[in-house]
Amino acid sequence: MKSNGWIAILLSAASLVFSTGPCFAAEIKSVTFADSVVVKGTELELRGVAVLKWAMFFDVYAGAFYLPKGYLGSDWTKDVPKRLELSYFRKFKAADFAGSSDKLLRRELSEAEYQHLADRLEIFYGLFQEVRPGDRYSLNYSPGFGTELRLNDQPLGAVPGNDFAVAYFGLWLGQKPIDKKFRDRLLGN
Repeated sequence: MKSNGWIAILLSAASLVFSTGPCFAAEIKSVTFADSVVVKGTELELRGVAVLKWAMFFDVYAGAFYLPKGYLGSDWTKDVPKRLELSYFRKFKAADFAGSSDKLLRRELSEAEYQHLADRLEIFYGLFQEVRPGDRYSLNYSPGFGTELRLNDQPLGAVPGNDFAVAYFGLWLGQKPIDKKFRDRLLGN
């Protein structure tokens, strides 16, 4: 009888441990990403994970990309909810994000496209904060709401428009991304 009581206690404790907290689907460089996330009430599924390296030697961040069920990585430009999560291995100043993003967007977009987004970009750049190793930025897009920037899952602000989301997510996922291997792995290719 005593052994049955202990077994019941152990099973009860095990069910508490296994039924709480997020379910992790992927681990890369000791960084874990959930198999699904919810953005503005829509469940998104993990499409891929990757690590971005600088100069082939230094890990900069690990990333994960999410889309709704039924969408392929190649559907990332569609007006559907999406999430890009980046977990940093290095410290960066807020100004570094704005400066490098702006340089890349000016390279990627035509002058007219850039000018169309310029006011929203200025607002978005103002949201960035310094990151330290272990911090996570996430870009969450939801139709009708816009692109929200979060740091360690705390909202920093958002800007409207699918055109903005396509341009900004395009830094990692577009035709001329920061790194093609990183892009392809995020998209599940």
